[in-house]
Amino acid sequence: MTNKIVVQTTCGSEADARRIARHLVELRLAACVAITPGLISTYHWKGAIEEDQECLLTMKTRRDLFAPLAAEVRKLHSYEVPELIALPIVDGAESYLDWMDAELQPPIELP
Repeated sequence: MTNKIVVQTTCGSEADARRIARHLVELRLAACVAITPGLISTYHWKGAIEEDQECLLTMKTRRDLFAPLAAEVRKLHSYEVPELIALPIVDGAESYLDWMDAELQPPIELP
């Protein structure tokens, strides 16, 4: 198991997705953010079933950076309740994981 995670969120527009992605990479809270446009989401919201076209953001980061990354996403996001799901990276290419470490903020001590 590594200390790396993939965090997912969705946005209602590609412009919002690009703005959030760039901000997170500039702050070095994410080493990379991949944007997948054209996603169709079906979900319950305020008593109705909704279906919307969205963009999926896949953010590569470390566990200790989840809280500040999530805070920045919530600050910039247009959704009332943005998706913020962290998935562990169990293993990966050592060279890629090393690159992630080089591109991210120094480690934050977790309580």
